[in-house]
Formats: sequence, structure tokens, C-alpha cells
Amino acid sequence: MNASHRPNALPWLLLSALIIALDLWTKHLALSHLQPGVSVVFVDGWWDWTLTFNPGAAFSFLGDASGWQRWLFAGLALVISGLLSFWLTRTPRNDWQQALPYALIVGGALGNFVDRLRCAHPLHCGEVVDFVDWYWRSHHWPAFNIADASIVGGAIGIVVFGLFAPNKKEP
Repeated sequence: MNASHRPNALPWLLLSALIIALDLWTKHLALSHLQPGVSVVFVDGWWDWTLTFNPGAAFSFLGDASGWQRWLFAGLALVISGLLSFWLTRTPRNDWQQALPYALIVGGALGNFVDRLRCAHPLHCGEVVDFVDWYWRSHHWPAFNIADASIVGGAIGIVVFGLFAPNKKEP
């Protein structure tokens, strides 16, 4: 079968859709059952559920900007998702080491994109809903959500599979 007729990896976008659905559902649960800034212990000494809102990006990057960052990050999510989706059209369907990370990032980026467009909380329109709070003693990891975890997992996958994958040669 020549390269133009090889099945591509676009079906991996079903995983992206699942991530988006799971992310939005868990954010809905957090918004319905948690109060902003009030921690609920899940695993004592390590993991709480704490509803927070992030107007910025990872680690609240640009979180103190005047609001323009909402549109910057929304636009970046669309551009990156579009680019990775395009790359999936060029990726063989069975190349899971390339397709899986792309699908994870697309799902995570679009999950947070939805938050940037909606008003999930009256005081936090356009901000990303975070609720997973990991810590050890007084050291807290910034609160995150399913979309954030998916993006990080995808980025790690790109690095790990890129570093340790055998060299691929086209026939």
C-alpha cells in the first residue's frame, strides 16, 4: 500500500473527544460540589479537591494580565489543536507513539479552550477551572484539571517517544 492510501491516525481524535468530555464533566462536578478556595481532603497529606480559577496558562503564567491573555491562550489552543490534527493526517494509524501524545494534547487544549469561552462561575468568566490540589507538607503543586494532565502527559509522550523511538525510515 503506498503512502497516500495508508490509513491515517485521525481516529485518535476520538480519544481527544473522550478527554474533552471527561474534563468538562469533572469540571462540572467541581463547580457543583466545591466552594472556591475551600479544600476537601481526598488523600490526607497529599491530595485535596480545591476549586480554583486560572486566568493564565500553566503555573498561572500571565494570570495577572488585564484579560487579553484569555484570547491569546484560546487562539493558541485552536492553532496547536489544528496543527496536531493535521499531523495526525500524516501519521500512520498504527503509530501510537506519535498519535497518542498528539491526541492527548488536542483533548487537553480544547478542554481548557471551552473554559476560556464560557462563564463557568459569575466571578471568573473566561478562566480555566482547576480542582486537583496535590501537595506534600507545605509544598503545593499548582492546582490542575484533567485537561492540564492530558497536555502534560502528551508533552511527556512526545519527548520520551521522540528520544527513545527507533529511527524511522520511509520506504
